[in-house]
Amino acid sequence: MTAYAMANLRPQSAPDEEVLHYIERVQATLDPFGGSFLVHGDTEREIKEGEWPGDLVLVAFPSMEHARRWYDSAAYQELIPLRARHIPGDILLIDGVPPGYDPAQAAARLRAASDPGTA
Repeated sequence: MTAYAMANLRPQSAPDEEVLHYIERVQATLDPFGGSFLVHGDTEREIKEGEWPGDLVLVAFPSMEHARRWYDSAAYQELIPLRARHIPGDILLIDGVPPGYDPAQAAARLRAASDPGTA
């Protein structure tokens, strides 16, 4: 099942030289784990509800294990400080939903779990 690395990055100013080195080198850390960018940074967006402070980065991986191995790899760990020293943000790894996912079935499970008569 596809998994994702997602970041909400909040650049404070024009990119620092270290950030540019990070951007230039990050793809090479993704390649061994099948990672590919779906969204990268300050692209056109329409905020429909709430706020979105910062830039979205979304990377797809073949599985959660691939995503974990990428993030924990020596190659990526070496790059993290180049970004983190200059751009605060929130980063997470998250599993996608399986093929044929039906949100109505998820709602039914939640309803059953919260119904005191079924416990």
